[in-house]
Amino acid sequence: MQTHIAATPFGRRPMSLVLLATQRETTGLPEGKTVDKWQVYRDLCEGKSVVGVRDRALAILAALLSFYPSDQLSAENGLVVFPSNRQLAFRAHGMSEVTLRRHLAALVEGGIIIRRDSPNGKRYARKGRHGHLEEAFGFSLAPLLARADEFARAAETVRAESRALKRMREQATLHRRDIDKLIQAALEENIPGDWNGLWTRFRIVVETIPRRASAAELEQIVAALMTIREDIDKLLETHMNVQSMNGNDSRIDRHHSSTHTNFYFESDPAQENHWPTVEPKPVPPNQPTAYPLAFVLRACPDIIDYAVHGIDDWREFTVTAAQIRGYLGISPSAYAEALETLGQENTAIVIACILQRVQHINSAGGYLRALTEKARDGTFSVGPMLMAALKTNPTPLKMAG
Repeated sequence: MQTHIAATPFGRRPMSLVLLATQRETTGLPEGKTVDKWQVYRDLCEGKSVVGVRDRALAILAALLSFYPSDQLSAENGLVVFPSNRQLAFRAHGMSEVTLRRHLAALVEGGIIIRRDSPNGKRYARKGRHGHLEEAFGFSLAPLLARADEFARAAETVRAESRALKRMREQATLHRRDIDKLIQAALEENIPGDWNGLWTRFRIVVETIPRRASAAELEQIVAALMTIREDIDKLLETHMNVQSMNGNDSRIDRHHSSTHTNFYFESDPAQENHWPTVEPKPVPPNQPTAYPLAFVLRACPDIIDYAVHGIDDWREFTVTAAQIRGYLGISPSAYAEALETLGQENTAIVIACILQRVQHINSAGGYLRALTEKARDGTFSVGPMLMAALKTNPTPLKMAG
């Protein structure tokens, strides 16, 4: 089959230097070169953001490839397919002809296929005396053969970016989890340090994470989280060193006291076997990941006064908040709307904040409804409200129960 150096399009379609460059690129194909057409297609699907091709255009390309009789693209087997628009639309899942024409033009302009228009614009093939294909008019798939290596590199670039993005997401998730739980443990253990300031810095970083962050954006987020984590580690290390020194002093004291030879101690095995065992504290159920319970109770300590047996987990916190709802005059309907919009834990936090400022609020129920409406519109979140309560109530955490 004859190969043209330049084939101009039929009718009013203009010729451009881009089309000419694409056609010239396909004239220097190495002899005997073959590629798997579906592998090239998969590479294009993966590297579409680099190549600059859209999903609908790829659907049409898949339909065009289905008309190629062999799985291996090669110049010896011919590279022109000539389906009608009706056949092509059928294999493109019933795409309209207007859409089909638009995306075919996009494939041509992107240098992925080449038009081989006949003198009258029809698509057909001419066979010789022995049934061999002599010449075909339609769409040439030669650019796929010529640019197969380029498409493979584009796919690998996207895969590398995807791996980097996945690593950044994993690191961000790990740092968020570690910082959250370490600050929560420090607050519960009353370890000295500016934990409220660290928590504020942490929430500011977390709330700036874009919904669809790129690897570069996440890299900056991870760097900021690592800085916070280093500050936390320093405070914890200092506390552990102090504890270790105090433990060494106590051991030294016990050692000196046991050196008195006149001291006689006789142990009772029965009494030794009846020392009380300490059970590990269970993990609080239904604990939200955004705010530690100790942090919430430090910001809103008044809710502890209404708890019969104290507040040790989120279940007790939400139950106490539900009881306070009636004391504050919040109607069941306002409470139900808040639960539906904010969730159980966040609603309980809002009620605790309202209780903390109840002297400055005329109608707790109306205030809760207003906050619920803002939450629906995306203009309210619990974090700023909790931070404001913490600044108003910087007192140490009260112990109840």
